[in-house]
Amino acid sequence: MEEITSSPAAEESRPARRDRSTRSAALWATLVAVPVTLAVAGFTFAKLAPDSPAAAPSPSASAARPQSSAPVELPAPALAERPATVCRALVSQLPATVRDLAQRPVTAGAEQNAAYGDPALTVACGGTPPIVQPTDEVWSVNKVCWHAVQEADATVLTTVDRETPVRVRVPKQYEQPLQWVTPISDAVVASVPAAKTAPSGCSA
Repeated sequence: MEEITSSPAAEESRPARRDRSTRSAALWATLVAVPVTLAVAGFTFAKLAPDSPAAAPSPSASAARPQSSAPVELPAPALAERPATVCRALVSQLPATVRDLAQRPVTAGAEQNAAYGDPALTVACGGTPPIVQPTDEVWSVNKVCWHAVQEADATVLTTVDRETPVRVRVPKQYEQPLQWVTPISDAVVASVPAAKTAPSGCSA
């Protein structure tokens, strides 16, 4: 029977082939293991890392406007005792802001005047009531009746249903003037007594 034998060269080549096969298998195992390890590490990091901070909200219409903090020049006519008392009560009830306008100091009459924003929206208590013609429009805002007069650079709104008039000057830069007197109307209701008579349009 023919005996099959291997030559020394063949015998020497077998370990080499085994070594190459082993290295190749190890290389493939490494190539597979590395992405898996990276994926697991990434998942773990994502779970442990703090949540990303929420994006800062974009500026809105309600955000405070840049404005001057300098005192606003306003006259302060002398008031009789009763109006002076009512006006002090009103000023104490006025809000710190009117919509997005912060309150500013005034040059005179802090017990009867107030100002907000830049350009300044002003509030003046006391003085002569406006003359309302039968054809004039009046507007009820939060249970306060206002009479509007248009000026070149502002709308002047004055109460016509209160025993002591309250005058609000809204610069033309602030659109829809009646919306700006809403928080002021609340202070008027809380501090200024209603008048005995009022224009017919104020009954609403």
